[in-house]
Amino acid sequence: MLIYKDIISDDEIISDSYDLKEVDGVVYEADCAMITEGGVTVDYASPPGTDIGANASAEEADEALEDTTVKVNNIIHSFRLQSTSYDKKSYLLHLKSYMKTVKAKLQEAGKSEEEVKDFETKAQGFAKKVIGSFKDWEFYTGESMNADAMVVLLNYREDGVTPYVVVWKHGVKEMKV
Repeated sequence: MLIYKDIISDDEIISDSYDLKEVDGVVYEADCAMITEGGVTVDYASPPGTDIGANASAEEADEALEDTTVKVNNIIHSFRLQSTSYDKKSYLLHLKSYMKTVKAKLQEAGKSEEEVKDFETKAQGFAKKVIGSFKDWEFYTGESMNADAMVVLLNYREDGVTPYVVVWKHGVKEMKV
């Protein structure tokens, strides 16, 4: 299995256990699912053939256990991504700074000038798509909440029900586990 870690913060962002699709040569998309977390079932009855058990007393019977189940997004929950918010102007400022850092990391990694230019062009094109539908996006940082690191994007498919995340392809490094 491959874990994709942010090249700036080293936070785990996503893994290949989700169906990653490369889009526009610059991002990965993965569909998410809403899952139920929490909740515990307690059985007060004694096992058959035993005299021991946790039978509720009269007082305890009146106390209802709270079943605290919550619906969570499986990717957001699994990678402990933290919700954050931006207005359009502050997101553009973050994105400009972030892309500059990713460009520098690509150059440090010895990528050709052509590869770096290709990244810049494709990233700019995808960023325009995000800005064009800005109100539809949700924003998440990695677990460390590093303000300079990648902001994972979340949106919904055309059906309005299926969530998906967007991760900048050049902003992650693969770690084999």
